[in-house]
Amino acid sequence: MNARVAFVVLAALFWGLSGGIGGVLMAAGWDAFVVSFYRCAIGLVFVLVWLVLRPRRSGLANRRLWLWSAIAGVGVAGNFAFYFVSIAHGTVAVAATLMYCAPVYVYLVSFALKLERPTALKLGAIPVVMLGVVLLTRIYDTGASGLTPLGVGAGLLAGLSYAVFIFGFSYAAPHGSPQAILSIAFAVAAVILILPSDGDQAAAVLRTPDWPLFAGLGLLGAGLSFVLYVVGLRHTPPAVASIVAMVEPVTAALFGVVVLHELLVGSQVAGMALILVTVTALSVLSRAARPASRV
Repeated sequence: MNARVAFVVLAALFWGLSGGIGGVLMAAGWDAFVVSFYRCAIGLVFVLVWLVLRPRRSGLANRRLWLWSAIAGVGVAGNFAFYFVSIAHGTVAVAATLMYCAPVYVYLVSFALKLERPTALKLGAIPVVMLGVVLLTRIYDTGASGLTPLGVGAGLLAGLSYAVFIFGFSYAAPHGSPQAILSIAFAVAAVILILPSDGDQAAAVLRTPDWPLFAGLGLLGAGLSFVLYVVGLRHTPPAVASIVAMVEPVTAALFGVVVLHELLVGSQVAGMALILVTVTALSVLSRAARPASRV
């Protein structure tokens, strides 16, 4: 497997786990925006340490770096918040599925901006992976998935926000280091997310017995995962990276089985197999893909 693509896959695994952790926290009564804020704030601490340790060529004096990083931060804020709102009004696996409509957005913008050319592999991978995700999460069976209109809308907006982050980071990358971009993006996202958060709950997190879950959420869901993701993204075309990252719904489903004791029916197992086979094929064959303009 291409090492850079492997970073994206590992990041997706961590994101799947973070969705499960967020689901546990919200089931315990924590507000979705508070959960989103702490995921972002802890991730910000992580990337700031990375920036301090590796300050060279940060690009912090470049205005374009700040502009595109701020746009990426808007994407981060929307992705975190809408994802957890979708989980609160549905399930972890279904929310992850709806969020991963993002490859459609990424493909359209990538082709429109001529960042990359469509190929038979990429065009064929989208419907196969989307079919696998649909089977995995049983999104077609609203009674089984527990979907609500708010959950559906939030999940789709999480996917759109995810695409905004991808392109914000892509255009910021030529002007500075990944650690500088993430530091700015997470700072912007943290400011956005604290505004709608419940102030009393936000303060209570600092003294709750649930703080290890918040710490794990921030580390896996923002700090470590985003570092792995952006390193992989710099050498992987955006559409390929977003499709490979669709292993997140698989991780979310496995979390539900192991931790929440949910059952997988035959169609869901078939969907998981479709995703894994397609992701493996993309990981191997994307070695020949040309990176898009220093993404």
